[in-house]
Amino acid sequence: MTALGTSSSAASLPVTFRCLNKLGIDPRVTKFVLPVGAMVNMDGTALYEATASIFIAQMNGLDLSVGQIVTVSITATLASIGAASIPSAGLVTLLIVLTALGLPANDVSLIFTVDWFLGRLRTSVNIIGDALGCGFVHYICEDHLNSDLEEIEQKRVEDV
Repeated sequence: MTALGTSSSAASLPVTFRCLNKLGIDPRVTKFVLPVGAMVNMDGTALYEATASIFIAQMNGLDLSVGQIVTVSITATLASIGAASIPSAGLVTLLIVLTALGLPANDVSLIFTVDWFLGRLRTSVNIIGDALGCGFVHYICEDHLNSDLEEIEQKRVEDV
């Protein structure tokens, strides 16, 4: 709900931390992965930019080849990595993607009319991706994290 209300991955971080801690994800993992994910992992933004670019191209009667669609997808993914985790950042990077690909950028106003709603959906997808990344890292590192805890406990006993 916070993602839908704020439309910002960064503003939703405290709630995401609490949810993942309740699910049993190690706090050491969440404290490292979530901030990195909030700044770099923009799955929703990448999907939005690719879909909006293809929509604008088709609306102008431009038929995109498979190679052009792959180029749009790669460019949108790279542009989304550099997008800030603030509301409507995807709209700005969409202009960059359209300009870089030589697609008409004057029709962005049509996307702008629904961007308020799409921004909230993008943020939700971004946060779900961050949470899945935390779960994946926790699963892979679980044995190592547990052995670290055992070593710390053993050192505490030895110090006493």
